[in-house]
Amino acid sequence: MHQEIDTLIITPANMGHIDQDAAASGLSSYGLMERAGHAVAATALRRFPDALRFAVLCGPGNNGGDGYVAARALQEAGACVAVYALGDPGALKGDAATAFAGFHGPVAPLSSYAPQPGDVVIDALFGAGLARDVPDEVAKTIEAVRRAVLPVLAVDLPSGVDGRTGQVRGVAFEAAATVTFMCRKPGHLLLPGKTLAGALEVFDIGIPGRILARHADHMRVNTPAIWRLALPPQTGATHKYVRGHLAVFSGPATATGAARLSAMAGLRAGAGLVTLLSPRDALPANAAHLTAVMLKAIDNEADLAALLDDERLKTFVLGPGFGDAGKTRAYVKLLAERDRHLVLDADGISAFRDDPAVLFSLFAGGRPRLVLTPHDGEFARLFPDLAADKTLSKIERAQKAASRSNGAVILKGADTVIAAPDGRVLVNENAPPWLATAGSGDVLAGMVGAHLTQGMPAFEAAASAVWRHGEAGRIAGEGLTAEDLPGAIQPWPVA
Repeated sequence: MHQEIDTLIITPANMGHIDQDAAASGLSSYGLMERAGHAVAATALRRFPDALRFAVLCGPGNNGGDGYVAARALQEAGACVAVYALGDPGALKGDAATAFAGFHGPVAPLSSYAPQPGDVVIDALFGAGLARDVPDEVAKTIEAVRRAVLPVLAVDLPSGVDGRTGQVRGVAFEAAATVTFMCRKPGHLLLPGKTLAGALEVFDIGIPGRILARHADHMRVNTPAIWRLALPPQTGATHKYVRGHLAVFSGPATATGAARLSAMAGLRAGAGLVTLLSPRDALPANAAHLTAVMLKAIDNEADLAALLDDERLKTFVLGPGFGDAGKTRAYVKLLAERDRHLVLDADGISAFRDDPAVLFSLFAGGRPRLVLTPHDGEFARLFPDLAADKTLSKIERAQKAASRSNGAVILKGADTVIAAPDGRVLVNENAPPWLATAGSGDVLAGMVGAHLTQGMPAFEAAASAVWRHGEAGRIAGEGLTAEDLPGAIQPWPVA
């Protein structure tokens, strides 16, 4: 599949519009179902060659239609197949009815399915369009399959997973693998759906890329192809100030390590110079650990105001280990008034929990100069209403937060989402689980700052930093600590 199409993320609602457009363009909708069902059957035979029986569970819609096509193809390949239907298959309409008519074999009620040793379950009950809790009959089947510890191959998405949010609707299959068509849906990338889907295979069943792109809503998987054109130029005229001067605020003498992690990451990620802005009482602690990173004493607003007279100092990271909420708010106000770029992380975010609107007003209007890097708890401090709204997906929460703050938002986690004020959104997928370690976020903040100070726009700086951070985690390997990450940051991807 073409790389640009392969990065698209399509909501279930928009996938419905795509199917309608594909049919209107002259494509056979049943032909698409045939290709989908055959892709499921081929995957089942390839992944589970030792299956004694394929138990195909078919739902009351088009996902069930895919199941009937897959069951027929498996029969024709000589596999043992048993089909079970939710509801009356005689009541199916359209392409699903055609698929059912094409399957020549017994179809038993779903409630009669009794898991047997050697079964492989093909889950074609609901797919990505589910937006309500699964009915009791399906819940009982899911529990029976779970107790029997049978492998499940899901069609489109494991039944019980909401394709828009990735959340579980009551109970859900945990699939060994999932077959989906054309593009990933949010539920494939957002937790817990990401985990429940297992190994994901995306099949091209023939819908033109132009139709997909028309309904993508600026949602993509985070890859270098998205932000490569925004990379900082490297020429023979490049010098350290062209590469940008990044400043990172240090906490007090007892909490300096987080800021140093950010500073070193900023230097490794490409900033030409990095200065650690330290309270005077923390100068000895910081000086003992710094070599390439410079050190500057900053105790109050007057010190910072004087520093800002140097226009070459473009970008700041504030929050890691900082601690002082009052000083944070004063410094942020001054930085905003002086038109600087700011990465606000950790304690910097929490400092505005009592009145987030103050922060947003400082960066309202104009090009985005603010990057927020919250985990879920910090997000709830700035956006309590969005965090509490369980109808929103993580993608939707990040989009609304970016719009409200006029900043790029990195909503962190194993399914990190990066959003821009204009509605663009990326979901990251290259981060290994062992990145979940103390100090990892401090490293990420410094990397974002480095990209900003090299001239990248806020959204692209954030997205590229998240991706490079994931690659650094992969290269550093399982068991890494945050101190390992700066040294594992790789050069910019070139292809």
